[in-house]
Amino acid sequence: MTSTPDPASSTDGQVISVVIADDQRLVRAGFHVILAAEPDIRVVGEAADGLEAIELAHALAPTVVLMDIRMPNMDGLAAARRILSSSDSRVLILTTFDADEYVYQALKMGASGFLLKDAPPDQLLAAVRCSAAGDALIDPSITRRLIGRFAHAVRPATLQPAQLKELTSRELDVLRLIARGLANAEIADELVIEESTIKTHVSRILMKLGLRDRVQAVVIAYESGFVIPDRTTDGI
Repeated sequence: MTSTPDPASSTDGQVISVVIADDQRLVRAGFHVILAAEPDIRVVGEAADGLEAIELAHALAPTVVLMDIRMPNMDGLAAARRILSSSDSRVLILTTFDADEYVYQALKMGASGFLLKDAPPDQLLAAVRCSAAGDALIDPSITRRLIGRFAHAVRPATLQPAQLKELTSRELDVLRLIARGLANAEIADELVIEESTIKTHVSRILMKLGLRDRVQAVVIAYESGFVIPDRTTDGI
């Protein structure tokens, strides 16, 4: 476990502080090099297992924790649950295609999204920045496919009809497009309204439904049956 305490990295609102949790030293080193080269990102710690990740998250309060799922001592899913329940840090899951069901569980508990471990550097950087900003639906086509695949098994609906009725017709339109994986700018184009208005609608949706971020909104949209998974993409 390595750490570089720096209070400014997580409190000035500009620099994104990151903890990298992966049991493979070379993977951590590769991510570290890519992230540390960016002026707005600072790697403040590295962990080789879930327990170390929890310790660093509590000690350093990073903006984002990059969390591998399969690690010794405590797996990344259990560690993510602990971190999300006791801190404001965002958790971005590192995964491979053969761990789909774990990714879905992580998204449901409040992880900001996921990133394939062999993703190119620009996707890693975009994912970290999106997670830090709360606009965290990473690789929407894949995320949507995962949710479509596993949402069938988790009925009855998490979202009760009374909660859904609290949303206006426009907010329902926005929720439907969020579930399709669209970013705010794309939703604005689709509905022909200003992006700033979309941001307001998203904020109100999250507040009314008691959600942490838009990823949880996507999960609920599918679990509740409000959005039906695309059968051409969920059968993987």
